[in-house]
Amino acid sequence: MKSEPKKRILVVDDEENLRHLLSVLLKKQGYIAASAADGAAALERLMTDQYDFVLSDILMPKMDGKALLAEIVARKIQVTVIMMSAYGTIDTAIECMKRGAYDYISKPFKNDEIILVLKKAEERERLKEENRQLRLEAGKECSFASIISRNHAMQELFGLVRKVADYKTTVLISGESGTGKELIARALHYEGVRKGKPFVAVNCAAIPENLLESELFGHVKGAFTDASADKSGLFEQADGGTLFLDEIGEMPLSLQTKLLRVLQDEEIKRVGGTTSKKVDVRVVSATSRNLAVDAAAGRFREDLYFRLNVFTILLPPLRERLDDLPLLVEHFLGRFSAKFDKSVCGVSTEALKLLNAYSWPGNIRELKNLLERGVILCESDTLAAELLPVRLTGAENLPQFHPSEGTLSIKQAGEALERELIGRALDSTGGNRTHAAKVLEISLRSLLYKIKEYGLE
Repeated sequence: MKSEPKKRILVVDDEENLRHLLSVLLKKQGYIAASAADGAAALERLMTDQYDFVLSDILMPKMDGKALLAEIVARKIQVTVIMMSAYGTIDTAIECMKRGAYDYISKPFKNDEIILVLKKAEERERLKEENRQLRLEAGKECSFASIISRNHAMQELFGLVRKVADYKTTVLISGESGTGKELIARALHYEGVRKGKPFVAVNCAAIPENLLESELFGHVKGAFTDASADKSGLFEQADGGTLFLDEIGEMPLSLQTKLLRVLQDEEIKRVGGTTSKKVDVRVVSATSRNLAVDAAAGRFREDLYFRLNVFTILLPPLRERLDDLPLLVEHFLGRFSAKFDKSVCGVSTEALKLLNAYSWPGNIRELKNLLERGVILCESDTLAAELLPVRLTGAENLPQFHPSEGTLSIKQAGEALERELIGRALDSTGGNRTHAAKVLEISLRSLLYKIKEYGLE
């Protein structure tokens, strides 16, 4: 097993005896130690050699510790700085921490204190590096490399995303449920200059109307019954980055007015608060509705629609990009085979015909759910047609409902039929409630109520 490289430390102090003692101590602990008598000499070393930590006194001739720290920050030298201070300079040491130092140690100190602070700093740097790697991996997962397509229309769409990714302009992603609108939103974020900042997503249809305002803008303590403390909203959490508002068409009209004001003024006010706060947020929204029609009918604010619709990206449904179907099938079979320790590597000819002939109302999400189910059921390396849901095979006809024997109650029969239709709509859309509500021609809120009423969660 490859050992970790030794950490390099630069000790900066005008007392020669202290430099020597610290260098001996650090070398015994497995560090590589070098020293400098003042800030100017330390800066020369830092410009030519690589160090992990700087352990610096504050009061020194020529260039003191504060000036050295300021130069390190200004020149963007990647090193963790720990200050050493006598009793009378503790306030100065705290000020140094505000200006970029990691910590400080009071003189005189015990050897264990030095080692403890260094170990804590090492752990912090290790976590920072892990987070950096995780962000890089997240970026890869959310870039175009994670969107499986060779379809010409999709390739043109990727070109549009690249062109607008660096700009703060609002983007409206439109497309049927399950087409991958959030993937495109994430690609917009991770392909652009904001990729190192937060990407925050919220489904406007999934949060009750009375809670959505607080979720977006935050609240102050006492703003309402359960507000026991101040809470930041999603706009504040996304500051510097991107806020993705999914299913924006489901946002209540009363809240649309407040969203429009935030987009225009670039500042938010927490619920119950009296002061405003500036936020730098790029807003990307998505909808499976026709917002132009909704705006014309008064169901969506027209001024907000135009504000969100500065740049539009229209995602095609899966049935219009069936040339991607083999690639998507291969991708999902590989993913779920690895997840469930299976070896399913393809589908039978008959199964592929059925997949190509299907209309895919739930789009890629439905395909993904269908193949996950298929991999679980499959006992060979090929997914057979009989493992596909009956809605693909054509064996499923329109529901032939028969009331229970002995009842002539229209109410009971109607409830049973309604329950069956809701169950079938959820099944046909891969469990997507927004799309199921459209299929059933009822509102999403009505569907959520009926799902709970009939125990269909």
